[in-house]
Amino acid sequence: MSCSRVLEPGIERSFAYRSAAVAALTPIRLATETDWQGLENLPEGGCLVAANHISYADPFAVAQMLYDTGRSPFFLAKDSLFRLPLLGRWLGATGQVPVYRGTGRAISAYTDAVAAIRAGKMIVVMPESTITRDPDLWPMRAKTGAVRIALATGCPLVPLGQWGAQDLIAPGSRRPRPWPRKTMRIKVGAPVDLSDLAGGTVDRDDLVAASDRLMQAITGLVADLRGEEPPEERWDRALGRRVPVHTDHPDHPEHPDRRDEPQEHP
Repeated sequence: MSCSRVLEPGIERSFAYRSAAVAALTPIRLATETDWQGLENLPEGGCLVAANHISYADPFAVAQMLYDTGRSPFFLAKDSLFRLPLLGRWLGATGQVPVYRGTGRAISAYTDAVAAIRAGKMIVVMPESTITRDPDLWPMRAKTGAVRIALATGCPLVPLGQWGAQDLIAPGSRRPRPWPRKTMRIKVGAPVDLSDLAGGTVDRDDLVAASDRLMQAITGLVADLRGEEPPEERWDRALGRRVPVHTDHPDHPEHPDRRDEPQEHP
């Protein structure tokens, strides 16, 4: 059973969707400047946009860019947000997709996202599933959900790097700092090529490697926006440290020789 109204015909043209867009995006328009690059890489029709996550402000920055360039995005969001008195009602009414982690309803987000993309809608995910824990705010290792959805639908998997939202709302904080005006920098990359995995048997190693490929693309976009070189390793939230990017590296936690080792959590 669907947990979202995302598949309702015309939901993106509904009063709820349009009024919520005005209410949610007007504050960030007033408080920020924009620097958007690579918009030509946003496809028409059903697709999956995957962005890095650095602040509670960045979903609004990403939504503004997509909405103001003529798209109607639908986000996968933690189910706890849907339980908030006002925001939750808005999210539900506008067809955003709740993610019920660690419950029997967890599969519903995947099912809704796949169906929505097949119906021609744009779904937005943040593959890290939470604000990055990297001390320098570089993208972390990703969950495999984005790759699973892209492979199930055959849709374009579009990487998006963003930088600046952490100046508006600091990581871990919910208090905005609107003055002076901040610049939301966003760069959209070309779709990640998953053609080597299409139509065949895909195992866990394939999904992890493809997710690393996605995060490598996002990290490159963030590096361009920051004008910095990213670290050679990527933060692993479970281990609390950076680990090698590639699964064939013997120190990578998904390397076959290490997969069954007990993991330490600092």
